[in-house]
Amino acid sequence: MQFIPFTEEQKQQANNTDLVPFLQMRGEILRLAGKEYQLIYHDESGKHDSITISGSKWFDHKNQIGGGAVKFMMYFYEMNFPEAVQELLGYTVMPEYNNSYHDNYRRSPPKQAMPEPKKEFHLPESNQNMHRVYAYLIQKRFIAPEIVNHFAKNHTLYEDAQYHNAVFVGLDENGIPRQAHKRSANTFRSFRMTCEGSDTRYSFAHFGTSDRLFVYEAPIDMLSFLTLYPQNWQEHSYIAMNGVYENAMLKALETHPNLQEVVLCVDHDEGGINAVYRLTDILHEHGYQKISCIQPDLKDWNEVLTQINFQNLTGYDIIKI
Repeated sequence: MQFIPFTEEQKQQANNTDLVPFLQMRGEILRLAGKEYQLIYHDESGKHDSITISGSKWFDHKNQIGGGAVKFMMYFYEMNFPEAVQELLGYTVMPEYNNSYHDNYRRSPPKQAMPEPKKEFHLPESNQNMHRVYAYLIQKRFIAPEIVNHFAKNHTLYEDAQYHNAVFVGLDENGIPRQAHKRSANTFRSFRMTCEGSDTRYSFAHFGTSDRLFVYEAPIDMLSFLTLYPQNWQEHSYIAMNGVYENAMLKALETHPNLQEVVLCVDHDEGGINAVYRLTDILHEHGYQKISCIQPDLKDWNEVLTQINFQNLTGYDIIKI
């Protein structure tokens, strides 16, 4: 492979390319799913929608790999590094470096690259206390203290030692941590990510004894709903998908046979509305017929909770079915 002396600015510009319009211009099919897009493509093994994209970042939930725009071109189109950078830049850095890869990859259907070895999962180190997370969730997000305490005592919510993020833990059917999602407790900096090596079939959840599973886009939405409607909440089951990707919901249904009814509590926006139709179809394909949807009058459940606290409207029923 010929060496091409890219500048740091060129490499950064390529890697920060917004993949959504870039791929749409190349004829790829992208479907809005909450705050992200799903890449829809076919190869010899069938139809795939496991890759989600937001700006220059992407993640393949099936193979547990992701990164920036350059890595996407190398992973999805099997380009080498110089090819990927030049394609994203839209021009050839060295005129003599020219081959037929542009025509070849556009004419051929996308190939699914071999997954990289799965990284080992480790929970972030726990802080000695949860002062910052408690302050963030209770004072800024208005989550009920008893709700926060419940998950903290079950060790599925804690504060990490390094950055003081809120860490939401997903346990498997044996109570072993398999996934962790970090959310910044700093109100001036929005940050959230799933820890490397996480098994996204498991997510932040509570499982009760009834046959009803409530499904949310994010842990904050789930905690906000429980604060709004606390009566006998522990009897039912709740799970946060960390987006609108269905694998955690399906795994919960698989491992808890008592769950027969699904209530989709996604955001009240275009992505949430689209997700209701998509998730309903998926649930029907898996044999579930008792499916309903509850959406807030505002964009999400925490906006509802925040408004109630600001306007002192406790007890006002804002659910719209």
